[in-house]
Amino acid sequence: MKKKILVIGATGLIGQPVAEKLQESGFDVRIISRDGMKARNLFSDAFELVVGDPTQATQLKAALDGCYGVHINLQGEPEQIVAEQVARLGAAAGIERITYISGATVRQENRWFPFINYKFLAEQAIQNSGIAYTIFRPTWFMESLPQFVQNGRATIFGKQPIPYHWLAADDYAAMVTAVYTQNSAVNQTLTLHGPEGITMMDALSRYCAAVHPDVTPSAMPFWAAKMLAALMRSGQMKTAVNLMAYFEKVGELGDPAEANRLLGAPATTLDKWL
Repeated sequence: MKKKILVIGATGLIGQPVAEKLQESGFDVRIISRDGMKARNLFSDAFELVVGDPTQATQLKAALDGCYGVHINLQGEPEQIVAEQVARLGAAAGIERITYISGATVRQENRWFPFINYKFLAEQAIQNSGIAYTIFRPTWFMESLPQFVQNGRATIFGKQPIPYHWLAADDYAAMVTAVYTQNSAVNQTLTLHGPEGITMMDALSRYCAAVHPDVTPSAMPFWAAKMLAALMRSGQMKTAVNLMAYFEKVGELGDPAEANRLLGAPATTLDKWL
């Protein structure tokens, strides 16, 4: 009988490739989503769909039933809530494996930034669950580059001088799937980097040249970006500015050598992805 994996956050930018790769690799994949119509439009009938809210314990418990593993792909406070509930409910539900996407800069010393604190607490819950786990700490994804282009403008906030080893979602999905197919990286927390170190401006410029040749990227100082976000009353822009300020301060952390050894090194370059 095929092993069943519950994917939480499968309709997200990075969750969808993981769900698809698991299914292609012979697993039964169950998806829990609050938006059943969106999920069904994204996934074929080969995927089992449960309409529900994974932050609600009773709904999550029902979705976990009969699953071998669970993959968590969420952001913000919901990821902490869900991770803690999976850790609490998983063993009784028969869960034998947890995989979770965290972030490359998740460390005790970076908990001052709320986005990181949620991930830190989620990691702690999973590590203390008593269930075999693999935590992935990826750097920036190539798939995030389109989000830098808004209303015909391509913008980064701040100077962003630090090179990042951009990771392709398909490479990441293959690494998650390898954990399940090979039963490897048990109780490991792994840093994931792509093959090339490229600054944000360089990566965005190359993306625009390939996809938006009429758009020239620019950099906006943090003070100007914060003022504009306030004038526009844009919570989304404020969040983006704060995130960019955090990364300019902290940079890219971790060593991907162990992940590459256990699961195979990501090979997709930015030019190949484009």
